[in-house]
Amino acid sequence: MKITILDANTLGEGITLKPIEEIGICDIYQSTQPCEVEERIKESDVVIVNKVKLNEQNLKDAHNLKLICLFATGYDNVDVSYCKNRGIAVCNVEGYSTHSVSLVTLSMVLSLSCHLRQYNDFVRDISYTSSGVANRLTPMYRELCGKTWGIIGYGNIGRQVGEVAKALGCNVIVYKRTPCKDCNVVDIDNLCKQSDIITIHTPLNDGTYHLIDKRRLSLMKKDVIIVNTARGLVTDEKAVADAVKENRIGAFGTDVYSIEPISEENPIFEIKDYPNVILTPHMAWGALESRQRCINEVSENIKACFNGQKRNRVD
Repeated sequence: MKITILDANTLGEGITLKPIEEIGICDIYQSTQPCEVEERIKESDVVIVNKVKLNEQNLKDAHNLKLICLFATGYDNVDVSYCKNRGIAVCNVEGYSTHSVSLVTLSMVLSLSCHLRQYNDFVRDISYTSSGVANRLTPMYRELCGKTWGIIGYGNIGRQVGEVAKALGCNVIVYKRTPCKDCNVVDIDNLCKQSDIITIHTPLNDGTYHLIDKRRLSLMKKDVIIVNTARGLVTDEKAVADAVKENRIGAFGTDVYSIEPISEENPIFEIKDYPNVILTPHMAWGALESRQRCINEVSENIKACFNGQKRNRVD
């Protein structure tokens, strides 16, 4: 069995690919440009990607290809309809990053709500030392207890974030497509109106593209904190950047962008130095344990597929 990994460098350091290498002959590429994909996979039985886009154009001559695996939960970078027509199985990995993404989501919310960036700068630039005052309490911050925390998307990550939000004393409301007995489900407009904190955990699809747009931003409280660890295009990035510039929202944090890495042309890039903004480089999924768990799960997906079993199939 020939296995090709096209963007191993997205997995970072400290992990081992041994669980996959033990299954077959592995060609491991640290990165792959779009023009290189077709040639690199043409003899492959299995192709594994994280961010590389796979579609009819670069898959059409991969006649041996039986399985595409993703080092990810989201699979919007793979043309699943084409794969289904070709009989190519597609597998993602669910649940591997729940604790990691939840950790970063909560870290962003807590940092933005307590203005930790500003307070840290106050000490680092020696302003605290030279102030002669024993403490500093501006900018003012408030407790989260009693606030309303709106969660967009209530899968594994959304649920985990919701549990911690409740532990902090927040009233949790949820926007999701299907009814749920164990949470307070509201429509998206009401979530925007009621929430003091909004965290985004929904997949990107036709129904969630630009879900947070100019109109919905206008419904929100002026001091709302918005954190996106899902997909960049769930938000209208220009509308969010404008809302930050015009002080129409309290704070914004994101780990994801419409094009990654973020370009200087992205409107979000213009607010990168604002004190009420936190931007991270799509790292929320990548705690060491999470990354190794993902690799192990991919190896199990491959074994299952070639044993005639369906495991984590999305095709």
